[in-house]
Amino acid sequence: MSALLTPLITSAGLIGGFKTARATGNRPLGGAVLAAAGGAAYSIWQREAGTGTAAALTGAYLAAFGLSHPLAKKIGAWPSVYTVSAATAVASLVFGRRR
Repeated sequence: MSALLTPLITSAGLIGGFKTARATGNRPLGGAVLAAAGGAAYSIWQREAGTGTAAALTGAYLAAFGLSHPLAKKIGAWPSVYTVSAATAVASLVFGRRR
């Protein structure tokens, strides 16, 4: 079950963080959503796949957030958020489970 949990958490963090920031106009609040989801995902990845993998996946999660900004200039904000969310979810499914 936890194999499906982290992709859901990271997607909720990226999509929910953007939605929160956009709806409230409060970017730090959106960042708090992003950070809370990232922390939750990290703890599951660490337990399931080890500290190194958890750190790498957390880095990918944060990179996805960063890459969504320039990507949004090319394809639009929501398509960008959905794209990086999907990529992060796939990475979590592939690398974030117990070996």
